[in-house]
Amino acid sequence: MTGIHKILKDFWHYDQFRPLQEDIINSALQGKDTLALLPTGGGKSICFQVPAIALEGTALVISPLIALMADQVQNLKERGINAIALNSSISASERELALQNAANGYYKFIYISPESIDNEKLLNRLQYINVNFIVVDEAHCISQWGYDFRPAYLNIAKLRELKPNLAVIALTATATPEVVEDIQAKLAFDNGAVFQKSFLRPELSYNVRKTENKMEACLEILNRIPGSAIIYLRNRKGVVEVSKWLGSMGYSADYYHAGLKVDERQNRQNAWVKNELRIMVCTNAFGMGIDKPDVRLVLHLDLPDSLEAYFQEAGRAARDGQKAYSIVLVGPHDIKSLKARYLDSFPDREYLLRVYKALINYLQIAAGSEEGSTFGLDLNDFSNQYRLSPFKLYHALRILNKEGVLEFNERAFSQSRMMIRADRRTLYDYQLRNPKMDDVIKLLTRSYGGLDVEYLRIDENLIARRLNTSVYKLKSYLRELNNHGMISYQEESGEAGLSLLRERANSKDLLLSEENIEFRKAELAKRLAAVEEFINSDDICRSKTILAYFGENLSEDCGTCDVCRAKKRSQKAGSVEDIKNRILNLIASHIMSLHEFETAVNKDSHYLNALRMLLEEEVVGLKNDKLVKL
Repeated sequence: MTGIHKILKDFWHYDQFRPLQEDIINSALQGKDTLALLPTGGGKSICFQVPAIALEGTALVISPLIALMADQVQNLKERGINAIALNSSISASERELALQNAANGYYKFIYISPESIDNEKLLNRLQYINVNFIVVDEAHCISQWGYDFRPAYLNIAKLRELKPNLAVIALTATATPEVVEDIQAKLAFDNGAVFQKSFLRPELSYNVRKTENKMEACLEILNRIPGSAIIYLRNRKGVVEVSKWLGSMGYSADYYHAGLKVDERQNRQNAWVKNELRIMVCTNAFGMGIDKPDVRLVLHLDLPDSLEAYFQEAGRAARDGQKAYSIVLVGPHDIKSLKARYLDSFPDREYLLRVYKALINYLQIAAGSEEGSTFGLDLNDFSNQYRLSPFKLYHALRILNKEGVLEFNERAFSQSRMMIRADRRTLYDYQLRNPKMDDVIKLLTRSYGGLDVEYLRIDENLIARRLNTSVYKLKSYLRELNNHGMISYQEESGEAGLSLLRERANSKDLLLSEENIEFRKAELAKRLAAVEEFINSDDICRSKTILAYFGENLSEDCGTCDVCRAKKRSQKAGSVEDIKNRILNLIASHIMSLHEFETAVNKDSHYLNALRMLLEEEVVGLKNDKLVKL
C-alpha cells in the first residue's frame, strides 16, 4: 500500500491534510464503512480519492450529477490518474470499451449514476472488475428526508450484495441529523464511523438586505467589498444581462451557465480563478469542483431554492480563512415569486407522461429500445415544437431522471470525442501513404495520451492552432480519418444527451409513483418555507439559523452577520426614544429626502423603524418630498 502522505504530495502537491481528512482516509483504509460530513470547500473528494489510490483496484463512485462527474474525471486526468464516467455522454460502444478497459485494471476511478445500478448488464460486468471501494457522493440523496432524494440511490444495496466485503465511503456537504441516521441505515453500515466537521464558518458573514433597487445595492456592495466575487441568479437570461450591465458600468465581469460550450466555460472559469476577471455572474452550474480560496463576496440577486443550496453557494467564499461576505438581496415580491416559480410550475404526473410521450415521438425511439440507449436532444427545438415551458420541462426531465426513467445530460455533446481505431502498423502505413495526415496524427497522439485505449474529449480549436490551420480544415481531416477507419470521431453537436434507464415503454404503461411526486413537492414546499424563515428572521443570528437547520447548536451569536451587527448598533444607539430624538435633530439640521435619510443612517433598520413610528405618530411628515418636523 502506498503511503497516503506521499500520494497527497505526488498528486495534489499538498504537504498536509485538512482537518478530518486524514481521520476519514484512515477509517476507510481500516475497512470501516465511513460517512464524512464536510461543508463545501472542506475537501471531500480527497477523502475517497487518496485511499482508492493507496490500494490496488478501482473505486466505484456513485454520483447523481453528470456535471460533477465530468469535472472530477477531468481533474483526475489532469493529475495523471485514469478515470471515466459512464453516463449519457458516451455511446453504448464507448461504454462497452470502457468496461473492458476497467476489467483490465486501466481505470483507478469509475463514476456511475445511481440509476445505472439497476442495469443487470452493468452489474454482471462489475463482477470482473477489481473494485476496492464503493464511494457514495452526495449521500443525502439516499434519504427521503434529504433535500434531493433519489429513489435510485436505494439500489446501492445491490452493490453491497455484489461486493459484500468492500467498505463504503459516503460523503455529503449538507445533512440534518435525521438524514445522517437514514444514510447509515440505507447503506447498511457495519462497524461504521461518522466524521462531521462543524458547519460554522466564523470567517464568513451572512447577510440579508431588503431593497427595492437591487442593481443600485449591487453596485454599492461591489464598491464597498473589494476582491473576487460571485453573483448568483437562477436563470441564464438574467446572468447574461447582469454581466453585460456590470461591464458597461466599468466592472471586470463575465457570465457562466450550463448552455455555454465547453471551451467557453473553461476559458471564463480559468480567467476568474487567475483573477484576470473579478466578477463571475452565474447560475448554480458554476462552482462545483473549483478551488479558488480568495473569494471575498458571494452575492445572491435571486433567492436560493433551499438552505442547502444557499449554504453550498455561500460557502464558496472565504476558503482561505480570511473575512468574506455572503449577501442575499431581497426584493418586495421575491418570496412570492420564488414559490410561484417552483411550486406552481411543479410538474404533476400527467405533465411528466406528456413529456415522456413527446420525447418518444421527437426522438423516434422505437418500442422495446433497451435501457442504456442514448440519443441527442436539441432542447430548444423540442420545447418549441411541443410548446413546453423550458423551465417546467427542465424540472420534468430532472424528476424523470430521479424516478429512474431516463438520464438527462445538458452537456453530453458539447465537446467532440475521438479514439484511434487502427493498430500501430496500419496507422503507420496510412501515414506513409497520406503525408498530409502525418502531422495531424502525430499531433493528436502527442497531445492526448491514451487515444488508442479509450475515447477522449478533444479541442479542435487548440489542435488547429498548433497545426497552423483552420478549424474547418481540421474537422475535414478528422472526418476523412474517420471514414478511412483510422479513428472514431464524434463531432460536437451542441445537443443535450438523453439515455434510457428503463426499456422504452408506452406512456400509458410508464410506472411513475404519484406518492413520490407529491412527496417531492411537499419537501420542496418545506425547503422554500425554510428559506422564507431565514430571509424574514430579523432578530436571530444568521449563523444560528443555518446551523440549527443542520442540527447543530451555536451557543453564542456569530457577531458578524447583519442581525448581530444591527444588535450591536442598537445597543450602542440606545433606546427607541433616543433614536427618535436623534432623527429629529438630524431633520432639524439637514434638509433631506427619504432616500437621503436612508443613506445618511446607512439603512439602519432601527433608524428606519423609528422614522416610521414618527411618521405614523405625525411628529414628522413629508413636505415637497422632504422630511420635516410637524
